[in-house]
Amino acid sequence: MTKTPSKKSNPAAKPPREPSKSPDLMGASERIDRHIAGLTDWRGEWMAEIRRIVHEVDPGVVEEWKWKGTPVWSHEGMYAHANAFKDKVKITFLHGAQLRDPKKLFNNGLDGNKWRAIDIYQGDKINKTDLKALFREAMAYNTTHSVPKSKGSRESLLKKTEAKKSAPKKPKLLSGGNPQIAKAEGDAPVQAYIDAMPGWKSDVGRRLDALIMKTVPKARKAVKWNSPFYGIDGQGWFVSFHTFTKAVKVTFFQGTSLNPVPPGGQAKEARWIDVHEDDLDEAQLKKWLKQAAKLPGWATSDIAGS
Repeated sequence: MTKTPSKKSNPAAKPPREPSKSPDLMGASERIDRHIAGLTDWRGEWMAEIRRIVHEVDPGVVEEWKWKGTPVWSHEGMYAHANAFKDKVKITFLHGAQLRDPKKLFNNGLDGNKWRAIDIYQGDKINKTDLKALFREAMAYNTTHSVPKSKGSRESLLKKTEAKKSAPKKPKLLSGGNPQIAKAEGDAPVQAYIDAMPGWKSDVGRRLDALIMKTVPKARKAVKWNSPFYGIDGQGWFVSFHTFTKAVKVTFFQGTSLNPVPPGGQAKEARWIDVHEDDLDEAQLKKWLKQAAKLPGWATSDIAGS
């Protein structure tokens, strides 16, 4: 009987490596970890120490990765970043010209009116207490002055993107600027319509809604055919309004029975008025609403008419 030779394990074989994460999928802090770990000489030691001091001074710091290889620290805006060059480590304070530096740590950019920097060479000695004080000064400057706000780290950008995705979309505006709102019953769709009315028309919509409900408290609300409707159960719809380019049109479905008859329209029963930015006659509208609410309205399948 022939035996199949068994495969011997190779003691020198290395365990399979876990796939490395793509840099594009890394967050800012992971990128900084990886960047510092790749600096195996004195520069890496200094970069790690600078980062440690930043986190000690500013526990709420936001770490960012910018300009294809620069660790950046932000607190209500960017205030410092660090770079490892061939022969030095450079700490740049973005508003350094505005900071107090009693220990004279700054040694670069002294002639400018904005940034200042500290160039650290191999063997340099810097008092860590003084460096902490300078970072505190930089953070405090950001909290008390209006500075350009950073767009944030990749993590914060992802959060903003998710927030935008979950935020309700603004209604589409149809011809004349009329909001497109799905057919629905109740106050919520009416308010959504009013909120979406463009410019001054939204204020007119709020005034109309408030006046209708104050005059006829038992009125039932709905949005139909992209217009707010108001009606009485057992009678039907008595008024609605609709947005046009130059006006908000208020329609009384039994307008020919009102006194005086609203001036707009030539239909058998419906009449309307056009309301502009500054000409809403609330007193007259209130009289029409009281009359209209007592008349048989326009009956649809969801509101019974007499």
